[in-house]
Amino acid sequence: MSTERRLRVLIAKPGLDGHDRGARIIARGYRDAGFEVIYTGVHQTPQQIVSAAIQEDVDLVGLSCLSGAHMYLFREVVKQLAEKGAHDITVIGGGIIPPEDIPRLKEAGIREIFLPGAPLEKIIEWTKENVKPSKMPI
Repeated sequence: MSTERRLRVLIAKPGLDGHDRGARIIARGYRDAGFEVIYTGVHQTPQQIVSAAIQEDVDLVGLSCLSGAHMYLFREVVKQLAEKGAHDITVIGGGIIPPEDIPRLKEAGIREIFLPGAPLEKIIEWTKENVKPSKMPI
């Protein structure tokens, strides 16, 4: 009997960006790999994402942004998680992110950035190696 629970992942589309094909593909890939997945849909505020992450007791938040607002939105999610005492939730990002923004996002607490074309297997492998369930099963 395993004492670890499955990783819980929340996939979110912050801001006004309504293109969610990539986020849905990532959510499905996580699900097919055995993760528990919550997909919040498009047009989410950082506050909504943080609230859902805490309520759903997730281990990982995956943010997707194609609109160019990633610097504010991604950092705001990390900031609000820390303010709520949920700094142990890993945050990753993806979408149209200029290479020069990646170091600044990582300095702000985004653990990894996956750009368009990143193989789903690479994202799943990175997650398995870098994110562990935060709590024991009930």
